[in-house]
Amino acid sequence: MLADFSELQRLHSSIAARPILDLFHHDTERAQKFSIHADGLYFDYSKTNIDDAARTALFDLIEKSGVLKKRSEMFSGEKINDTEGRAVLHTALRHQSDEPVVVDGHDVMPEVRATLKRMETFCDEIRSGVRTGASGEKFTDIVNIGIGGSDLGPVMAYEALKPFVDGPHCHFVSNIDGAHIHDILNALNPKTTLVIVASKTFTTIETMTNATFARDWLLTGVEQNDLSKHLAAVSTADDKTAEFGITPDMVFGFEDWVGGRYSMWGPIGLSVMLAIGPQNFHAFLSGACAMDEHFVSAETSENLPILLALVGIWHNQICGYSTRAVLPYEQRLLRLPAYLQQLEMESNGKSVAVDGQSLPYHSGPVVWGEPGTNGQHAFYQLIHQGTRVIPCEFMVGKYGHEDNLSNQHEILVSNCLAQSEALMKGRSFEEARNLMVAKGFEGDELERQARHRVFPGNRPSTTLVYDKLTPYVLGQIVALYEHRVFVEGVILGINSYDQWGVELGKELAVALQPVLSGEQDGAGKDASTLALVALLKR
Repeated sequence: MLADFSELQRLHSSIAARPILDLFHHDTERAQKFSIHADGLYFDYSKTNIDDAARTALFDLIEKSGVLKKRSEMFSGEKINDTEGRAVLHTALRHQSDEPVVVDGHDVMPEVRATLKRMETFCDEIRSGVRTGASGEKFTDIVNIGIGGSDLGPVMAYEALKPFVDGPHCHFVSNIDGAHIHDILNALNPKTTLVIVASKTFTTIETMTNATFARDWLLTGVEQNDLSKHLAAVSTADDKTAEFGITPDMVFGFEDWVGGRYSMWGPIGLSVMLAIGPQNFHAFLSGACAMDEHFVSAETSENLPILLALVGIWHNQICGYSTRAVLPYEQRLLRLPAYLQQLEMESNGKSVAVDGQSLPYHSGPVVWGEPGTNGQHAFYQLIHQGTRVIPCEFMVGKYGHEDNLSNQHEILVSNCLAQSEALMKGRSFEEARNLMVAKGFEGDELERQARHRVFPGNRPSTTLVYDKLTPYVLGQIVALYEHRVFVEGVILGINSYDQWGVELGKELAVALQPVLSGEQDGAGKDASTLALVALLKR
């Protein structure tokens, strides 16, 4: 069902020019009324132009679009991915209670727990040195080869949880560009390296090309007969993994009701578990499970994923802001914006509704970002004084892990809060003019200099605050954004769990390879593509 945004658009047209700051002047309790506390997380959306009337109309979207019904269908194992005929049950991978999770009349939890137990045993053996490479030495390095969901989640989590890493060092290879795998393997010792090939079908061209190179590289330090000790796989294609030389005890599979970009809670997270250990990985799952329970049980007005989604709908579909910046003031979350790019843009980058009709409104936004304060010295100029409004999503922890650097954390936090304040308040021409008068400028030059220092302000932002970045908190944050994507998708009337848009380019790339190699003449290709082929062949 397509959404009806007419009432929200009417409300927006009447308040579009209103300064956000005025909302605080008219209601001294706005900061409390437009924020949520939930299980150690604090979400502040008061620095947006959403007022009581707009929020009520947004809440109506939840009822009218059937979000709560669809939520129940997802958690109960119904096949809400209807273009592929699949359930959407990544939540089962972190399910903590004894309640069954049923797909096609079958409780999937015994298999989920059995796989998790296999992962734990495997990781304990690797980390303790019980399971070694051919030389009998402990593995010092793990190379995870995957792409998309088989890479972005694990590498993001590994970087985020560096303070908890006490196992082998992890390295992640995804790009088909040979420089990526070359530069990583060049610094490693094949005798103490375990390669994990992460591909559900074991056919992804980038992953399998890199995996073949890595297997050949292992043979520079390992005998052929011992190669299998250095190879593991996350895949459901048992025949293909066996053909590649990977023994069954080194293969971990997952079901088709787990989408790639939602898969790091299970075997795709094997590299993360190897690095931080099973206990910390369980904490990661527990944080996500807690967010699942919150999403299912909290009232709409106190529901973090729902509120985050409604703010996104307000900014994109109602205000017409086509992009959002994710700005973690946490260096270890440096890969989170890239992870969310896939999660949100692959999920909700659609132009066709579930029923097949064209969408009459825009779908998902462009998502991007960078950790603060680095971004302040790169693109914040555009955010503050550019001609487009870019809603910002700040996130910051109360505490860092480095107690001896608490002063630097205080500077970090002050920058985060100052940026959201500056975006909202701005600086008027009169204020800028007074600054320039104080600097001694006069006449036309005074006016000119002042204009350059005007900040429009009235630019919206949200802030997510957590205590400290731990495995549990990371699990909460990632699950929060997963459910945000779900809510936005349901409101927009699209299927957030297929990704047909990635297929055409891959098909054409396969067809172009023999043209580049000279085996085929490129008949049927456009003139531009043929000209580029000719140039690159030379």
